[in-house]
Amino acid sequence: MDCKSQANTKKCNCTYEPCPRKGACCDCLSYHLRMNQLPACCFPDDVERTYDRSFARFIACHK
Repeated sequence: MDCKSQANTKKCNCTYEPCPRKGACCDCLSYHLRMNQLPACCFPDDVERTYDRSFARFIACHK
């Protein structure tokens, strides 16, 4: 299956601009899970900008 990175990039809310994984969702998810985090797309825009992508922050956002 081909990665739809161009289409994904249009929907990606990640504000970390030098990110090499932007639009490559499978790479992004794999990276963040290794870091015990979730990717930007799991958070509202105002929370994403804090770069706190912890599971605890995710739970707090979605209570």
